[in-house]
Amino acid sequence: MKKFIVSILMFLFVFASADAQNFLKSLGDRAKHAVERNVGDKVERGVNDALDGKLFKGSKNKKDKKVKNEEQEEDEVAEEAAQKGKKAKGWACEECGKEGNTGKFCEECGAAKPGSKKAAKEDGAKEEATPAAKPKKQTESAYAKSDFVPGDEIFFDDDFSGEKLGEFPSQWDLMSGYAEVGSINGRKVIAFTDEGFGEIQPLMKDQQHFLPDVFTLEFDVYYEIGDGLGGDELEIAFGNPDLPNWNGRVEYVCVSFRDDGYSRYGWTVQKPNGGDDITGEKNLSLDDSSSPLKDGEWNHFAFSFNKRAFKGYVNGIRVMSVPTAKVPSHFWFNHGGQYKYACISNVRMAKGAVPLYDRLASDGKIITYAITFETGKADLKPESIVEINRIAKLMKDNPAIEFEVQGHCDATGSDKVNDPLSQKRAEAIVAALVDQGIAKTRLSAVGKGSHVPIADNKTDEGRAKNRRVEFVKK
Repeated sequence: MKKFIVSILMFLFVFASADAQNFLKSLGDRAKHAVERNVGDKVERGVNDALDGKLFKGSKNKKDKKVKNEEQEEDEVAEEAAQKGKKAKGWACEECGKEGNTGKFCEECGAAKPGSKKAAKEDGAKEEATPAAKPKKQTESAYAKSDFVPGDEIFFDDDFSGEKLGEFPSQWDLMSGYAEVGSINGRKVIAFTDEGFGEIQPLMKDQQHFLPDVFTLEFDVYYEIGDGLGGDELEIAFGNPDLPNWNGRVEYVCVSFRDDGYSRYGWTVQKPNGGDDITGEKNLSLDDSSSPLKDGEWNHFAFSFNKRAFKGYVNGIRVMSVPTAKVPSHFWFNHGGQYKYACISNVRMAKGAVPLYDRLASDGKIITYAITFETGKADLKPESIVEINRIAKLMKDNPAIEFEVQGHCDATGSDKVNDPLSQKRAEAIVAALVDQGIAKTRLSAVGKGSHVPIADNKTDEGRAKNRRVEFVKK
C-alpha cells in the first residue's frame, strides 16, 4: 500500500513538472472566457431591457442560474431597503408642515420634497428636472425696469395648496366645460383636463361685481416647447353688466401658444363712449429674441386697471397699454386647446396701490404682498424686485428712514417650519435691498412666523392677508 501511494505521488510530481503549467493555463483561459461570456450576457440583457422598457426578470436557461440568483439577491436588498423606508418617520414638508411623508411630494399640499432633484408633471406621471430656483438674469432685468405696481390690499389669493388633487378648487366657480386641481412640477394648479375646454371664475359674494375701479390681477401659466404637447388658447375676459357690452365682455385678452414656440398676445377693448373698439396684438413667439415668454418655465401674467387706463404685462414687460377703456366689474378665464400642461396657477387680485410714503406717514409701516417667494423656500420670485425697487427708492429719497423688515406667515404649517422660514425670508429681503445700494445698518430682519396675524386664519382671504411682509419704521 505504501509503495502504491509513493508511486502515485511520483506520477503527480512528474505530471506537475511537465504539464502543470499547460493545465493551469487551460483552466485560466476557461475561467476568463466564462467571465467574458457572463459580462457579454449582462450587457446584451441590459440593452434588451432598455429597448423593452422593463427590468430583466431572469433566464429560463439553466446556465443563467447564477445571474438569476444575483438578481434575486439584489431584489432582496432592495426589498429590505424598502422595508426600512416604511419604518422611517418620513420627511416634513417645509410648506405646510405635514410630517411622515414618504414620496417625492407632500401628501397634504403637493410641495416637492426638500432637496429633491426631480419633480413630476401632471400628478407625478412624468419626471424631469425641477426648474432652477434662481431666476435668470434677463428675467430679473425685465422686472427691474418694470412699471407694474401690484395692488396693496389683496382681496383674492389662491395658490391651490390646500386643495385635493382631482377635485374642483373650492375658491372657484365652473361656468362651462371642466377643470380640476392638478400638479405641474410639484406646484398645484387648476388644470383643464376635458380636451382643454373650460370656463372658470373666482367664487365671490357678488359674481358680477367684485373688481374695484383700481385693481391688479396676476397669475402664472406654464409653457413648454415639445412635439406633441399641443396648443393652448387662454382668454382673460372682463365684463360689466351695467355697461353696454358684447357677449358680456367690455374687454378681453387672448394668449395663444403652440408647442413649436409660436405665441400671440391679442386684445380687444371697448372705449368708454362705446363707439369704438381698440384692438392690437404682439408676437410673443419664442423664436423672437424680444419675446418675454420663457420656455419650460412659469410665465407671470399681470394686468393693472386704473379707473380707465388698462395695461398688460408678461414677466414684468409691458406688452399692452390702452389709455381709455370701460371699467370692468368682474372677470373670468376661458380656456381652449388641447395643450398637455393646460393650467393656471397662483391667482391674485388686489386693490390699487397707494404711494409708499403716504402709507408710511399714516401707519408708521408699510405692509406689502408684492414680495413673494418660491414655495417653501426663501428664494425671491423675480416679480418681487418691482416692490423691492420701490422700497429702495423710498429709502434713497429719505436717508433718515430705517426699517425693521418683518416676515409673516399664515397659520398653515407648524411653528418649527414657519418661524425659521420667515426669518430667512426677511433676511433675503434685506440682502436684496443691500444689493440695491441701501446700507445694511439701516435694516434689520425679523421672522414673525404666524404669531402676529392681522386677519382670520380660518378663511382663505384671511390667510392671504396674513402672508405678508412689513417694513416697520424704527
